[in-house]
Amino acid sequence: MKIAEVRTHVLDHPLETAFESASMRFTRRRHLVVEIVCDDGTVGWGECLGPALPNAAVVAEYADHLIGRDPLDTEILWQELYNLLRDQGQRGLAVTALSGIDVALWDIKGKRFGVPVSVLLGGRLRETVRAYATGSFRRDGTDRIEDNAAECAGHVAAGFHAVKIKIGFDPAEDLAVIAAVRAAIGPDAGLMIDANHGYDAQEAIRVGQAAADYDIAWFEEPVLPEQIGAYRAVRAGQPIPVAGGETWHGRFGFKEPLETRAVDIAQPDLCGTGGFTEMRRVADLAALHGIRLVPHVWGTGVQIAASLQFMAAQLPDPPRRGPVEPILEFDRTPNPFRQAILTQPIEHEGGVVRIPNGPGLGIEINRAALAEFAMRRDT
Repeated sequence: MKIAEVRTHVLDHPLETAFESASMRFTRRRHLVVEIVCDDGTVGWGECLGPALPNAAVVAEYADHLIGRDPLDTEILWQELYNLLRDQGQRGLAVTALSGIDVALWDIKGKRFGVPVSVLLGGRLRETVRAYATGSFRRDGTDRIEDNAAECAGHVAAGFHAVKIKIGFDPAEDLAVIAAVRAAIGPDAGLMIDANHGYDAQEAIRVGQAAADYDIAWFEEPVLPEQIGAYRAVRAGQPIPVAGGETWHGRFGFKEPLETRAVDIAQPDLCGTGGFTEMRRVADLAALHGIRLVPHVWGTGVQIAASLQFMAAQLPDPPRRGPVEPILEFDRTPNPFRQAILTQPIEHEGGVVRIPNGPGLGIEINRAALAEFAMRRDT
């Protein structure tokens, strides 16, 4: 079995209502799915976190080095591709593009041996995971406080045990949103806050000190991801556990934050940090330093399935009776092709998601949906 072709699918759809985080504005959903075809007809699917068109360009750069190669050589191919752009791409697009390729190769490997990727990673510890709802962006044309409170109340009513909301815009308004959401979801539901690196360290410390009264599970990306020292200052200056890592790519990106305990919770994204091959190394590094790992998830059903395969095999740390179980980030913002590209969507039941148990990622792709949502060049 040899790699015969590497294809990219840029999926795109305009949003009826734009929404914002502290660092980005979304007027449309656009994601990149990677397809690797082997000469025996086996197909593997992956996804790249981040901007679809630049990722597609880097995947094309890597593709020439994959044709004719054995797709089972995941470690060898990972190192070769990483080294190909190492001088200019130790983080960023070079790694996010490599992530999509690596996920697709592991999908092929699982199909070749007739087992889920989680089995190849060491075995399935669980068949389901609890999910928390991600949403509560700032939507155009709405009162942010009322809108976020109503949205989160709906998520809890649907069965989600916890919700994550967006802050990082203005400290005073952000605290009003936090108070309104806590009142709307009640005292028992979990609540996480995500600043999307919208604050400086002083603002983050003040917000963390004030928000602690609302029983916050973690404070995500309080400051810019490059500012590891500022992360440490925020962690020391306020009582809420600090989380981060969706933009720290690979073990090299996580080395300093973990060694210096800049975060309490590491959040590598499987489709951004280097795929399954590198995600295992990041997980081992987090365990070595006694830092909890909660994967970041933002994408289509391909990414959701891949993340679930990793979580199925995620070892408890520490191992004990009644260990801390992983939880799935479940995006609730509008995205019409998120589940449409799967022949069998991955949905929650009362806030619980079943992990696919078929070969590879355990999913089949709906090619009609791929065509329907393919980016038009006039957009």
